[in-house]
Parts: sequence; C-alpha cells; structure tokens
Amino acid sequence: MLACALLLLRVVTGGLLVGHGAQKLFGSFGGYGLTGTGDWLESLGLKPGKAWAALAGCGELGGGLLTILGLGGPLGPIMTISAMKMATFKAHSGKPIWVSAGGAELPVVNIAVGTALLMTGAGRYSLDNLFGIKAPRWLTALTVVGSTVTLVVGLLMDPEPPEQTAEAA
Repeated sequence: MLACALLLLRVVTGGLLVGHGAQKLFGSFGGYGLTGTGDWLESLGLKPGKAWAALAGCGELGGGLLTILGLGGPLGPIMTISAMKMATFKAHSGKPIWVSAGGAELPVVNIAVGTALLMTGAGRYSLDNLFGIKAPRWLTALTVVGSTVTLVVGLLMDPEPPEQTAEAA
C-alpha cells in the first residue's frame, strides 16, 4: 500500500512539475517560454531573466521527470524543492497564502511532497528499485550545494526600485 501511495505522489506531483517546467522552457500548456518567463523573472530581480527561466524550467522539468520515474534517488525532489522555494520567496512573498490571492499555496504543497519523497525514497515501484540504482552521495551532495547556492544567489537579487517621477520627488 505504501509503495502505491509513493507512486501516486511521484506521478501526480512530478507530472505537474514537468508541465510547469515545459511552460517555462517551451511555452507549452499556455506558458510564456524562455523569453516571456525571463522578462517576468527580471521584474523580480532575477537577471539575466532568460538564464533564470532556463534554470527554473530545468529544475522543474528535470526534477519532475526524475521524480516520476523514481530515478536518481533524492535528486529529483531536491531540484523541485529548490525551484519551489525560489517561487515561494520571489514570486509569492508578501501575499496571502492562497493561490487565488497570488500566494504560495501550490509551491508549499510541492515542497511538502518533495520533502516527504526525499525522506521516504521513491519506493518499490521506481526505476532505482527495479535496476538497483543508488545515487552516489557525492552527486547528492553536489545537487544540494548547487541548488542551495542557486537559491541563495536568487534570493539576494533585488528587483530594481521603481523610477521616481517628478511628482514623487
């Protein structure tokens, strides 16, 4: 029963994250692609926007795909947790929690699911289990460090203050 529950969490959450990343990278599913997403990310202070859009899209699409497949141990959940933390703090900060108010409800749920999968592992119905794969600790550590550095750098970038008009001065 636990194996089926983990598979359900992996497929649903990972699948939605793959789609979310495809919106950023390719403009799929009504997304804005790299250019549109990059312009929006620049308004949040993440410059150059296209590079940040590519990072976000790869974290979501790649992390979601690894999560669906149960491949790479903790790598997929780590990548998606990092992308969702960035979304929580950069895009949804200062708003009420609910998605209907522009809040971080959805990224927080994704972080919780990713954390649960990180703690439990992918389960019996995973490619890791099928092929006896275990992600090397150095690769897991490298992913954690890379995700953490990316998150910290992004959080330290401030959007440019609005230009003052003659009336405001």
